Amino acid sequence: IQHQHQPARIGQRLLALAGTPYVVTGDFVSTEDGTGIVHIAPAFGADDLEVGRKYGLPVIMAVQPDGTFKPEVTPWAGVFVKEADAGIQEDLDRRGLLYKAGTYEHTYPFCWRCDSPLLYYAKETWYVRTSAYRDRLVSLNQQINWYPEHIRDGRFGNWLENNVDWALGRERYWATPLPIWKSDAPGSTYMECFGSIAELEAKAGHKLENLDLHRPYVDQLTWPAPDGGTMRRVQEVADVWFDSGSMPVAQWHYPFANQEEWERYKQADYICEAIDQTRGWFYTLHAVSTLLFDRPAFKNVICLGHILAEDGSKMSKSRGNVVNPWEVMDTHGADATRWYMYTASPPGNSRRFSVNLVGETVRRFLNTLWNTYSFFVTYANLSTWRVSGSGAGTVQPASNNLLDRWVLSELNRLVRDVTFACENYDVLGVTRPVAEFVDNLSNWYVRLSRRRFWDGDPAALQTLHTVLVTLAKLLAPTTPFVAEEIYQNLVVNVDPAAPDSVHLSRWPEVVSTAVDEQLSSDMAMVQRVTSLGHAARQNANLKVRQPLAQVVVRTRSAEEEAALRRLQHFVLDELNVKEMHFTHASGDLVDVTVFPYPKQLGQKYGKGYPKIREAMSQMDQNDLATRFQAGETVEIEADGERYTVTPEDVEVRVAPRAGFSVAEAGGYLVAVTTELSTALIQEGYARELVRRIQQLRKDAGLDISDRIITYIADSQLLHDVLDHFGAYVREETLSLDLVQIHPDQGDTIPAHLPQVTFELGGLDVTVAIGKK
Repeated sequence: IQHQHQPARIGQRLLALAGTPYVVTGDFVSTEDGTGIVHIAPAFGADDLEVGRKYGLPVIMAVQPDGTFKPEVTPWAGVFVKEADAGIQEDLDRRGLLYKAGTYEHTYPFCWRCDSPLLYYAKETWYVRTSAYRDRLVSLNQQINWYPEHIRDGRFGNWLENNVDWALGRERYWATPLPIWKSDAPGSTYMECFGSIAELEAKAGHKLENLDLHRPYVDQLTWPAPDGGTMRRVQEVADVWFDSGSMPVAQWHYPFANQEEWERYKQADYICEAIDQTRGWFYTLHAVSTLLFDRPAFKNVICLGHILAEDGSKMSKSRGNVVNPWEVMDTHGADATRWYMYTASPPGNSRRFSVNLVGETVRRFLNTLWNTYSFFVTYANLSTWRVSGSGAGTVQPASNNLLDRWVLSELNRLVRDVTFACENYDVLGVTRPVAEFVDNLSNWYVRLSRRRFWDGDPAALQTLHTVLVTLAKLLAPTTPFVAEEIYQNLVVNVDPAAPDSVHLSRWPEVVSTAVDEQLSSDMAMVQRVTSLGHAARQNANLKVRQPLAQVVVRTRSAEEEAALRRLQHFVLDELNVKEMHFTHASGDLVDVTVFPYPKQLGQKYGKGYPKIREAMSQMDQNDLATRFQAGETVEIEADGERYTVTPEDVEVRVAPRAGFSVAEAGGYLVAVTTELSTALIQEGYARELVRRIQQLRKDAGLDISDRIITYIADSQLLHDVLDHFGAYVREETLSLDLVQIHPDQGDTIPAHLPQVTFELGGLDVTVAIGKK
């Protein structure tokens, strides 16, 4: 047995000690790399050492602590082991002992700071016999709530199951000195371990009030040993993880002080660190607490994955892919950075990080929240409404409006779910539902209630105020600055008795009477149908501003159809459709064909495929498609033979009937008519005209309440549109008058007015506005 870093005569000594060389098995060696046979050097690896112990091999240490060969290793004494490789190969070759020399790539440890190659070799040190407490460590781990849960019995649990003794000693300078004194008498084994300064003072014979208990000062303490020598502290210091694991005790200076505080705070409710701490802080906390107090050190733990660069690689200063957190916060703010970290992925997963990814958080969540808040402030200031009840938003407003009742139901369901997630340390459960709620608040409640806010409806304003204040409280732990800004304006400014900060407020409580599960379920169904309706419009390239004659819906049950009939005005308004109809047979709207895949069925049944295709073509295609879409396996009989066809063997092809555009998902089917009457086309033109005027108002910096005069270059097209929809255009744009300019008569729109030219119905249209 020979290690390539050891000179030949050491190898010969090993052979002499071991007798005839022999091969043993080891589960850490595979045949995937090399021959599957490796040398064993017990002094240079944990696996090698275990094999050496099992088979009685000697532990020969030929290397010094600085990585150079010992003086007795000639001719390479004092040479760094990696630099001796070439010389050792030459010596073996010269003596006819070298079979083959070469270079091959394999994993090797390097210093993560300076990239120097590292050596593993055996050293004597001090150990804590944690292996004697293995069963208790495993048992007490079951009392801890881990998030993610699989860490408890997986990575951390496996580490405890395979627990080895804790190597406590370190040959360093800056760390906690081991409190062990040993006699320096030749051959003496006499030692003493100390647990307090008082014990040290008794031995030293004087007070140690001003003694720094670190090196080199504590090393100066000596006294006579019973065996005639002098008691001197051992050289080693403690593993720094021992300090971190002792933190719960050390923070109270227990047991020397603060006994009452210790009894109250002896167990942490919650800790959080990265996944590599399963072998670090998590373990040392657990080990120290188990050995000393026979209980876990913490009740709950969130175990985090690592933060990676944008391309998924590990962040490293040497690679130059480290993100400067201050640049991220200067660009997008601390709240956006927090929110991204909370919502990007489950805490236990690694997550990519970049300025762009945080920016996406701003666009998708914070901007939506802030725009909703700004919308409320704008219309609240334009109205005569004032907050009723407590300005803190704890009083649920009473409203008969269906949308108000729905959003308050959703709000209280959100409070219930987020509170539950907080109490169970579920980070995604605390954050992602809030983001979903804010999206619904903005894109459903506010948009469908916009007319009510324009009119200053007190019920709508009171409801939205309650929602925003409650959201501020729910968001206080995760986006503290945005939450505080909203709270200060909506609560502190209107209620002098309210707490001075959202962070001093009480956590929201669920108002159970406001929760309407049936309404929430029905509205969710309405939103799914509406989403499919939008998809159907997009399939036909029909813009939402273009009104359509009708929408036809197939629901999953009679109960859902009845609910949709009650709430159909939301669908009609949202899809800009005049009428809603229902169907129970999708064949009224689409032609369905079930196409059997020739590759799959041909491989299964060979020449039977044509028979299967012909037999299936004769069957009711709607019924067949329904069965396959439900996941059923269908038996096909053809020419006296039976064939089994699975959903994976076929494709269900759906083609809309003429005059319809269709979208289908989750058991729902929604179709919109695509034929447009003259009246519908004109209404679509009117809506496009309104959009262009509204954009002009915005570009001109007008307030939303400013009244205007609108000038429109006349044409037969616009003349017909305004004849039918002029009142609608005036009302929507706050136009006191629509002045039709006749270019064919020499009239022109005043050049100083904000104006825009755009295409409408194949013609160029020019519109201008002037503030009244």
